[in-house]
Amino acid sequence: MSGVVALACAFVACACAAVAAALVASRLVERHDRARRRKTALGASASGRRLAGAGLNGVGLRYATSLTRGMYVGTTVPLSPSVRARRAGQTRAGKRFKEQAVLAGCGKDVSVSGYLEACTRLSAACALAGALFGALLSTELAIVLGVAGAIAGRMLPERALAAARRERAAIAERHLSEMLEVLALGLRSGLSFDASFALYGSHFDGEFARSCTRAYRSWSLGLVTREQALREFADSYDCDQLGRVVDSVVRSLRFGSALTDILEEAAVQSRASYRTALEERVAKAPVKMMLPTGTLILPAMLLLVMGPILLELAGGF
Repeated sequence: MSGVVALACAFVACACAAVAAALVASRLVERHDRARRRKTALGASASGRRLAGAGLNGVGLRYATSLTRGMYVGTTVPLSPSVRARRAGQTRAGKRFKEQAVLAGCGKDVSVSGYLEACTRLSAACALAGALFGALLSTELAIVLGVAGAIAGRMLPERALAAARRERAAIAERHLSEMLEVLALGLRSGLSFDASFALYGSHFDGEFARSCTRAYRSWSLGLVTREQALREFADSYDCDQLGRVVDSVVRSLRFGSALTDILEEAAVQSRASYRTALEERVAKAPVKMMLPTGTLILPAMLLLVMGPILLELAGGF
């Protein structure tokens, strides 16, 4: 009789576990679908998609984005003195952020107030976490870790901004030759410059192609002139070669000179420059690997080789 009761209890426990697992799985699937829909809604722009999946470096910018939205709707109370005084854009950090945000592509997602507020809150949170962790060992370590945490938290949004800027520059360098080849092909086929530029944006996917599409729409709708749209497009990327190409295109369109040969030559130079940059990165990889090799692998190898010998010497004495 006791065996039947134990079997029944085991069956009930298995059934409860199965029901709980099913509920957890359905909850996870629901959260995944909701997160995917939210990411799709927020990811209509390239910067939104990048901030949603930028990894550890994107934590600062994602937090600054949420603070920007919260301060816009009035649900977030600012803690930064410069934000409370309504002079965020006049500080040195605010002016530097305005310059870097354009190159990072997040100027429309993160405001100066949101950025400075994120820096203040992350600095305070990291300082508190470091101080509490250091207090478990000693007072001196709590002070040191608190100061280090404050510095690290303050630098987190700035590092994320620099990483986003470098990422956009790499995207421009990688896709610039492709865009120039499409423009040259369209011009040789009898299309105008505007039609060739729109051709690239409509038939290619990616952040660079979407930026081209936005620039084309801005001057085709009459919001700005074509020269202004092209220069703003070039200024939004930290890529000197893109700026030189735009200057050549604007000059050729203004004076009516031949543009096809210029674009083809610029495409060849852009491809060669991108190949050189890749070769330089590959050449730097062994040098960068020396630090983890020397600090992690080499001591372990020395301990593995010299360990038995040192044990024998210690046993002899």
